[in-house]
Amino acid sequence: MKHYIGCKLIEAEPALRINGEVIQQEGDYIDIPPEATVEEGYRVRYPDGYESWSPKKVFEKAYFQVDDSVVQGENNVSRRMVDEFISHAMACSSPPIEPHVVRVMCVLRNGTTIHEKFDCVDPQLFDENFGEKMCWNNIYRKIEEHLDFLIKMGKNGIQ
Repeated sequence: MKHYIGCKLIEAEPALRINGEVIQQEGDYIDIPPEATVEEGYRVRYPDGYESWSPKKVFEKAYFQVDDSVVQGENNVSRRMVDEFISHAMACSSPPIEPHVVRVMCVLRNGTTIHEKFDCVDPQLFDENFGEKMCWNNIYRKIEEHLDFLIKMGKNGIQ
């Protein structure tokens, strides 16, 4: 068999599977028998209307929540979406090797690493905070572009 990659825009909500039956949570309380087998997960609805249940870890590894405005056709990637797609980041200036240089490294939730560097030619004008801000602006723009690509792929497929 050959390998394929795909991306779908789906609907989902948290749901429990109790003794093999998917239970949609309505309210804060569910009466669960002590001997019951309970699994946390999500009830999922695909674009063709097919519904299924997915275990929590499997679902959360594969899917990322988008804002409602994206689904309504605005295609705007929000600041929240960008912030939540960042796993961790670090910034540093690098004297004495490269004085007047700021570097920012950002790792996304999918393992992608983005590096940005800000150089200042005139040492008297060097401002580490400004350099870091410029790096972050570039990183956010790149993440927005990546998320926009995924959203369009999820909505439109490959065609």
